[in-house]
Amino acid sequence: MQEAVLRTIEEDYVAGRAGSQRLYAEATAVFPSGVTHDSRYFRPFPIYIAHAAGARKWDVDGNEYIDYRLGHGALMLGHGHPAIVRAVQEQVALGTHYGASHELEVRWGQLVQRLVPCADVVKFTSSGTEATMMALRLARAATGRAKVAKFAGHFHGWHDHLNRGITTPYELPSSVGVPDALQALLVVLPPNDVAALRAALAAREIAAVILEPSGGRGGVVPTAPGFLEALRQATRETGTVLIFDEVVTGFRLSPGGAQALYGVTPDLATFAKALVGGLPGGAVAGRRALFAPLAFGADAERNRRSRVAHPGTFNANPLSAAAGVAALTAYLDGSVHRHTDRLSELLREALQERLRRRGVAGVVWGGNAILHIGLGLDADRAAVESGQIPGDVLEHSVGGPRAAHLRRACYVHGVDLPAPNTMLSVAHAEADVEVTARAFDAAVARCQGEGVL
Repeated sequence: MQEAVLRTIEEDYVAGRAGSQRLYAEATAVFPSGVTHDSRYFRPFPIYIAHAAGARKWDVDGNEYIDYRLGHGALMLGHGHPAIVRAVQEQVALGTHYGASHELEVRWGQLVQRLVPCADVVKFTSSGTEATMMALRLARAATGRAKVAKFAGHFHGWHDHLNRGITTPYELPSSVGVPDALQALLVVLPPNDVAALRAALAAREIAAVILEPSGGRGGVVPTAPGFLEALRQATRETGTVLIFDEVVTGFRLSPGGAQALYGVTPDLATFAKALVGGLPGGAVAGRRALFAPLAFGADAERNRRSRVAHPGTFNANPLSAAAGVAALTAYLDGSVHRHTDRLSELLREALQERLRRRGVAGVVWGGNAILHIGLGLDADRAAVESGQIPGDVLEHSVGGPRAAHLRRACYVHGVDLPAPNTMLSVAHAEADVEVTARAFDAAVARCQGEGVL
């Protein structure tokens, strides 16, 4: 009797995804490295999805996955939520772009005002990156200052103004092609360091401080308790605009985002992802006075010389507005978040227990529909979330070859468990957590067998 040949994780991955491999070969002739988003680059090739529903998606080879990527965090309601589908289908029949104002943009903005504590005024954009660009422009216009400050490890889109201090080494921009002149206007501060923050603001040269309120990389490097309050006080004392980048946390951590959950109200906040229910779009919201330079007046000379300009072909387009209204309406009563908060804790405990049983050093932290899996950490959740572990250590633990190998093994076992952020939606159920825990356990065992963990 012939003995069965055991395949490696990569061999299993390749064997079951001939269609994805073929499409990737075609894509490399069209796109640089064959991908349309940096995070979709994956070796030996990425999966190609054919359709999705609820908490699941299926690739072109028929493989089914429980999805914790959720459109990079955009799908708080899961794939194909009936309210979103209905709203978009109805609007498609009425028109996708009017080149004019329409009622849905008003209703969408009113919902943002209703949910977000800082939202006296709202301005829609076409993406989260554009939202952070707009927020910086408003802060500079209001203060007359040119410099801005951010924190190491925090991500605010791919534009040139905030393109340093994202990944180690933090002193380098994350991309070539960024002018040195712009780099000179950016101050990168160590996270959770109140003394460094106050020293940087003392000269009153900084227009704005921007941060991800839950912590860098969607909370991979958590914000230490009390830091947001100290930041709010320091910026207020120095006339510095405080910007919460809630592209990830907005409407996900709570119906009103991180600012509602933590009880600290910024001057401006930026949004995208869950704001639009799975379609493109973004927004800036904040104090009314900061938006005054956007307003047109009767003085043509003032409009030309003193206004903050903001065009954008697809700002608040009818399709995105329809999806956004449906999504924000679903968040209003908090039931979505009560569900995802509970499942987040169940999944966190389940994954941590599987690591413990297998004797693998690692920590699962986070909550409120966003989890992080750190490998090789000799610490516990409390130490991570209190800010005791250096940011570069945490970033390394959720990335690198080990994380990629585990992710590949999870794919083989039917789960898309991405790094650095594992997201949950209202479409996930307790049964999905149980299936995920078993798949994760099998994936960890396979990685141990290959000497990766």
